[in-house]
Amino acid sequence: MSIWVVVIVGALLVFVIIAYNSLVRLRVQSDSAWADVDVQLKRRYDLIPNLVETVKGYAGHERATLEKVTEARTQAMAAQKPGEKARAEGMLTEALKTLFALAENYPQLRAVESFTDLQRQLSEIEEQIQLSRRYYNAVVRDLNTRIRQFPTNLVASLFRFELREFFEVAVAAEREAPRVRFETGA
Repeated sequence: MSIWVVVIVGALLVFVIIAYNSLVRLRVQSDSAWADVDVQLKRRYDLIPNLVETVKGYAGHERATLEKVTEARTQAMAAQKPGEKARAEGMLTEALKTLFALAENYPQLRAVESFTDLQRQLSEIEEQIQLSRRYYNAVVRDLNTRIRQFPTNLVASLFRFELREFFEVAVAAEREAPRVRFETGA
């Protein structure tokens, strides 16, 4: 009978070790994925002052728009948690959209090579942010699922693994489908 107790205890120990290691692996992947998102966001933050300065040279009297972009950048840089960061990034995205809409009113600005280069770089960075965000959210999904699933949830609660927050789109406009209206000129 004692051999069965040893086998059962050994099997439980092996299960705990495997479950714990899988949770640790996902937690480390989650931290790494968040660091990747953060790197891309920093690249974006570093590019924005150059963009604002370029626009300021051609549309300096549009002070409110430029200040809004600068303020949104500062708030985004200060945010720490994924939820806070997502909300701040949403405000920054909206401010940048306003800035680019403003640039449409200045053909001489759109013709400046440095401005178009900054736009292109920002577009590439936005793409990298989206890729990093998707990967981060996938890892967080896997970690959160593992933390909630039985019997791994027993190991997760024993070792105090916590659910992670997703980095979700915080801008309502990005979630809504575009509205199309057809008006008849009767």
